[in-house]
Amino acid sequence: MPQCEMCGAEKASLTTTKVEGAELELCSDCSDFGTEVRTESSSSAATKYSTSSSSSSSSDSSSSSSSSSSSRRRDMFDDMETVAGDYDDRIRQAREAASLSQEDLANDINEKASVIRKLERGDILPSDDVQQKLEKKLGISLVEGESVDDADWEASSSGSMTLGDVVKRNDN
Repeated sequence: MPQCEMCGAEKASLTTTKVEGAELELCSDCSDFGTEVRTESSSSAATKYSTSSSSSSSSDSSSSSSSSSSSRRRDMFDDMETVAGDYDDRIRQAREAASLSQEDLANDINEKASVIRKLERGDILPSDDVQQKLEKKLGISLVEGESVDDADWEASSSGSMTLGDVVKRNDN
């Protein structure tokens, strides 16, 4: 038997009740603490989030998105640089090559030594400010190199490009 979500009593029938913003399945005794929520019929609920092309708004949006897929809109993430996965090793190797201790490097870039330790362990990612200071002081790049140009990702004349079109395999 279903159990009331408020008192835990097992009752044959429960009602969906809204109590302080939360919808709960409650017994008749506990449903007095909130307002009963009317449930929609299953047929209307199924079509509410339907992705079929029977509704005009869905078909309009799908046709417009497929026509604009060849020219993707630029967003803020296109301009962001990705920190390299081995940034911790790059920092440590460059620091050791410069014969600097973690404390000396921290003093040189006006940061705490604990920040350098955490960066070299890979516990934290460098903030933009710290990344710029480290790159300038150590003469390294902490940005992940892009192996595939954006031009390679542009749609071909047929308009359908897959990951297999871009990946370079290393078959030995």
